[in-house]
Amino acid sequence: MGGRLLASSQPEPSLSDIATSAAHGEDSPYFAGWRAYDEDPYDPVTNPSGVIQMGLAENQVSFDLLEAYLREHPEASDCGVGFRENALFQDYHGLKSFRMAMASFMETVRGGKARFDPDRIVLTAGATAANELLTFILANPGDALLVPTPYYPGFDRDLRWRTGVNIVPMHCGSDTGFQVTAGALQAAYDEAVASGVRVRGVVLTNPSNPLGTTIERAVLEDIVDFVARNDIHLISDEIYSGSVFAAPELVSVAEVVEGRVRRGDGRGVAARVHVVYSLSKDLGLPGFRVGVVYSYNDAVVAAARRMSSFTLVSSQTQRTLAAMLSDAAFAAAYVRANRARLRERRDHMAAGLARAGLACLRGNAGLFVWVDMRPLLDEATVVGELRLWLQVVAEAKLNISPGSSCHCSEPGWFRVCFANMSLETLDVALQRLSCFTERWNKSIQN
Repeated sequence: MGGRLLASSQPEPSLSDIATSAAHGEDSPYFAGWRAYDEDPYDPVTNPSGVIQMGLAENQVSFDLLEAYLREHPEASDCGVGFRENALFQDYHGLKSFRMAMASFMETVRGGKARFDPDRIVLTAGATAANELLTFILANPGDALLVPTPYYPGFDRDLRWRTGVNIVPMHCGSDTGFQVTAGALQAAYDEAVASGVRVRGVVLTNPSNPLGTTIERAVLEDIVDFVARNDIHLISDEIYSGSVFAAPELVSVAEVVEGRVRRGDGRGVAARVHVVYSLSKDLGLPGFRVGVVYSYNDAVVAAARRMSSFTLVSSQTQRTLAAMLSDAAFAAAYVRANRARLRERRDHMAAGLARAGLACLRGNAGLFVWVDMRPLLDEATVVGELRLWLQVVAEAKLNISPGSSCHCSEPGWFRVCFANMSLETLDVALQRLSCFTERWNKSIQN
């Protein structure tokens, strides 16, 4: 039988606390903007007045390079080759060939300044699963993780919803370029402890989402010292590590840890450090669902392997990507070309914003810009920011992400993505934004 259920006078059966919890985070304007796009998506031919999606951090600027590789190497994605091997049971640890290829690629995007042991790589179905898995391992329900603001809105779902773990924001401001400071870190920690919350770790995104900036080496060193001093952990989400396109270069926490180990003072620290990576952003393959947990802690690696059975990556996906990433020449050429294209696209975006009378944070990484729209606020509050956001969605037909959805403490900042569309569509979006600001300026003058 199918179709709709018959109406009943009986009460609906109850669901679990997790299923009914609001901790899923999808009530945020971040996700509401996506729904506005889904209901009226822009298409240059069939719906030229539709909403342009600028809230999705997806890398499409280098997709042609991947397609060209697969055309030249059809054996990499041929489902008929080795079908039985792909279809039958695989070790939860993942294919050795793929873990080796991932380790090599992670080294390539970091310029060879950090090394990765394939036996410490645990595969997951994307970075979402990797971050949740580490949270389950490192913290108990009711414990907390310190996260610098502004932060990726999905963390409210990924770190909190099913784990029962809390997020304690570390507020960073524009006066420091939103960089983490030792003072902000200590203040957030002290406030949490004073309220009776057990802090279990710090979560960073490096490069930052939504800022599009990298964390300075001195700041990373301070954070590593902080977690060691307070007997907690550090999760470094480096999902955009291959998308650093301008100086300063990325300093991975893996590089910091290895430097300390070489000096003889890092072994105790290393066990507290865990890296998250994914191919969703640098390679633009979110649909492949390939993430990585990398830890220097043997117990964490063992626990992550056991838990990864809930988030496995298909054998076919692993074999295809192993073939591609094992080609060292292709991987290096791809990273160089992708960085050059992202820099060109980011410069194009910044120039378009300037024509619209808007400035953005000076970024060197990622698929987005952090735009200062404070001059357009009718009042410097979250309510004023959300009013402006609703106007941009309704009038300019652009889905951008308000800073409050990223827990930014200063109203008026917005994350605007530039890599998930063609250059032609981006120009349409920039023209719409320019028209919007021009109308706003005229309304102020009148």
